[in-house]
Amino acid sequence: MGRRIEWIGWAALLGFTFIFALPLIFLLLSSLKLPSKIFIQPPEWIPNPITLENYYQATKVIPFFLYMKNTIIISILSTIGTVLSCITPAYALAKMSFRGKHLLFGILLATMFLPYPVVMIPTYLIFAKLHWTGTFLPLIVPAFMGDAFSIFLLRQFFIRLPTELLDAARVDGANELQILGYIVLPLSKAVLATVAVLQFTFMWSDFLRPLLYLNDTHQYTISIGLQNYQAYHTTSWHLVLAGTVIFITPIFLIFWVAQRTFVSGLTLGSLNE
Repeated sequence: MGRRIEWIGWAALLGFTFIFALPLIFLLLSSLKLPSKIFIQPPEWIPNPITLENYYQATKVIPFFLYMKNTIIISILSTIGTVLSCITPAYALAKMSFRGKHLLFGILLATMFLPYPVVMIPTYLIFAKLHWTGTFLPLIVPAFMGDAFSIFLLRQFFIRLPTELLDAARVDGANELQILGYIVLPLSKAVLATVAVLQFTFMWSDFLRPLLYLNDTHQYTISIGLQNYQAYHTTSWHLVLAGTVIFITPIFLIFWVAQRTFVSGLTLGSLNE
């Protein structure tokens, strides 16, 4: 009986996985079709013939490598900034005692409930006053100021580290920065990788903020570039589909390579104090 229930559970999981993956499968298969066969009725799931010409044309018609370079620069720098800026406040909130600690943590949590449209206009005005609009700076510099969710995730993980281990280091004469660098960070690779993957994924697929701050087409990220091309070439769906597959492929590769570390970091970081 227990074996049968287990098989039923696996079958249900596979069924739901297939349902959620169905749009992605259709996207991939459609990108391999000839333009004349994408919208035929009834639809053909298996491309006949299979062609890679759509991908070749997409990289030629759309300045894909320029958009990808811009996206990589923004994503990597913002990821580095987020990881570096969130470690110390998360450690302070988790393992250090000071006046107003719980108040600061409460304010931090409160900021997580603010949707981006609420702060969109004030932040835009600030960056406009700084003459940063039309550059990558509004997309990169804020990452070096910390991120509420990343701080929260790191704090939840740091809380679980044994306090006795840190106290032993203090007795041996280590200061807080030495404890953080030599003890805490080596034990926190999973959650640090999780923060990095989440930030990189968010910046790679972000559409609204690059749309606000990037004015020159040579500065466009892939998400804006694809939308801009689709707006002016509504009939070239074979190129849009191929470009979309290229756009989402790095995200799938990152999750596939770091899936164990990513899931472990999310699980450990989500535990309550």
